[in-house]
Amino acid sequence: MPSAAILPSWSQQPGLETPAFVYDERLIEGKLAVLRQGTQGSGLKVLYSIKALPFRPLLELVRPWVEGFSVSSLFEARLAAEVLAGRGDLHLTSPGLRLEDAAELAEPGLRIGFNSLGQWQRLHPLLRGRASCGLRINPEISFLDDARYDPCRPHSKLGVPLSQVAALGDARPQGVQGIHFHTVFQARDFAPLRQTVARIEAALGDWLAGLQWINLGGGYTWDTPEDLAGLVEVAQGLRRRWDVEVLFEPGKAVVGEAGCLAARVLDVFDSGGKTVAVLDTSVNHNPEVFEYQRRPALLNEAPGGVHNVILAGGTCLAGDVFGEYRLAGPPRPGDLMVFANVGAYSLIKANRFNGHNLPSIYALDGDGCLQPRKGYGYEDYRRQWSA
Repeated sequence: MPSAAILPSWSQQPGLETPAFVYDERLIEGKLAVLRQGTQGSGLKVLYSIKALPFRPLLELVRPWVEGFSVSSLFEARLAAEVLAGRGDLHLTSPGLRLEDAAELAEPGLRIGFNSLGQWQRLHPLLRGRASCGLRINPEISFLDDARYDPCRPHSKLGVPLSQVAALGDARPQGVQGIHFHTVFQARDFAPLRQTVARIEAALGDWLAGLQWINLGGGYTWDTPEDLAGLVEVAQGLRRRWDVEVLFEPGKAVVGEAGCLAARVLDVFDSGGKTVAVLDTSVNHNPEVFEYQRRPALLNEAPGGVHNVILAGGTCLAGDVFGEYRLAGPPRPGDLMVFANVGAYSLIKANRFNGHNLPSIYALDGDGCLQPRKGYGYEDYRRQWSA
């Protein structure tokens, strides 16, 4: 059976220019619909974390499903504010917030979680009265074996250590209106969230009664409304005990499964007894493949296939390799290969190494039709590297 037979129907639509990033609007809205159904009546506020994929047409798609956006920089805040147009919540936290950035921030509904006590001391005076100011807390509890993903790793740069805040006692900063924390990555249940909240409550006690909001962070995934029962339990408990607004900021969970990277085979040859197929994309279009040594899922892969093929990117980087895959048939120049589940942290990190063009962007609409959203050419490359 030819490998193209197992590809999605949209891959056969005419006009697809590769490399291409394709995001499925139906899948994104489906994830958000499940989230809304599962948390309905809980009082939880959902903010989409735009660092996963900040493409403006996608933000416009997500906007009706959420109460606002979570951002990590001045530019993200500007873009999110444009989409919100004063109607929604905006939460910002960043270890790299500059004095001039803070001076510019004054958006309706802005909450800011300062990343350190020093950041609070320097920047809070600029934003007092212009934003709801709080602290990002490092709960000092780890649930991840890989420190590269762990915001609570030893010597973490992310948040004020919980023990440090607790030790301040009555000397804690005055005017703190909220706290933000984040402890997991792709967690399939909310047990870590319950443990984290219990740890924070035990350490800070009645100090929480003076807060206006608590941001639970993100890093959790779900498939059904029932999967969200643990989140609802935590949110309702916090609202009941401390009379606070509770926020939740998913990112990858919303868009991760909805994105594909499509590429065509440029060349096929033998290298030391193994078949190598060079693609018109590269790991520079999905940098986490190289950063974290991931092997992305390939829709073409046939577990029972007899053709082992190394899929490699088209740049001169020796490590520009997606992995070794089994295919149903031998690859040929012009064949389409589609990597799945790359909706988050791929396009936002993509670069033009070696002068290779960025992927064209397509949306798969509600009727299953590909809609071109953005393309790039030499003038974009030239503009980037011109003085």
